[in-house]
Amino acid sequence: MAPPPGPPPQQDTKSQHNWQTVVPDTSLFPPPPSFFAGWYRSPATNAPEEEAEAGEKWCAQHPLLAPTTLDASALAALGAHNPRLMEPAVGFRGQLAWTAPGRWTLQTDAKAPDSCIIGYPPLYAVTAHSPLRDARPRTVYYEVVVRPAPPRAGSNNPFHRPPASANDEVCLALGFTALPYPSFRMPGWHRGSLAVHGDDGHKFINDRWGGQSFTEPFRHGEAYGIGMTFSVPGGVAAGGRIETEVFFTRGGREVGRWNLHEEADAEENLPVTGLEGYHDLSCAVGTYGAVDCEVVFDPARWAFRPAGC
Repeated sequence: MAPPPGPPPQQDTKSQHNWQTVVPDTSLFPPPPSFFAGWYRSPATNAPEEEAEAGEKWCAQHPLLAPTTLDASALAALGAHNPRLMEPAVGFRGQLAWTAPGRWTLQTDAKAPDSCIIGYPPLYAVTAHSPLRDARPRTVYYEVVVRPAPPRAGSNNPFHRPPASANDEVCLALGFTALPYPSFRMPGWHRGSLAVHGDDGHKFINDRWGGQSFTEPFRHGEAYGIGMTFSVPGGVAAGGRIETEVFFTRGGREVGRWNLHEEADAEENLPVTGLEGYHDLSCAVGTYGAVDCEVVFDPARWAFRPAGC
């Protein structure tokens, strides 16, 4: 992973956390397979099955990491709702920019391949947030606002495209992932990850096939949010396990929710290891093709405010 280029906008930094001081361990973001550098230049050289197999092989080579103890800078970033988004190191065709505390803009062009933009520090850190520490529930949440690109007639800018209509497909995904995760794959497709995909509205939980019907496809001009709540209903003293609820919002309203463990108990579903509250979890925003959006961590700018955030 590589940090986005250039310095952040000039603002009053005396009272604001600087995302550039958050420097993650590079072992959290291993590079993609070397052949993907060639694939990004020639998408026709790889079939979807090969991409999925490459993602599975990458995950086997990079097992999930144990929870980490966040340093002072990382804890300050979480306290200020100001994590940094990590640009994929190879093949990313887009622009990622910090615009204000807790706000990032993300644009990808029409030829952009599958990418997963991961946040650091993790929004849920076991050593700081586990309900097993104090029996208190913990909720993590963020939003993404999908924006149509303004028309720029006659421009040579690779991000230029005609004005989007409300019916245009939005190839954007919102989710969470344990670390590490392959940056050349969409979130929700491999172990330790879940996401809601905007092109079809399906939810994906360690599912590299078609996902499950969940919500309506995303539309330009709308705000979407995804969150997870971790709790111990039986109480820590009683040896209760962590229960995990996932919820999804659209336009400031909750429109969907599921219990992670109920999903995991279904025979046809793959394991949810990494998502149950025993591993650190980062936000994971997936893109494919032309996407124009804002990622929002600042609660003051959310359309929906979950309890506990």
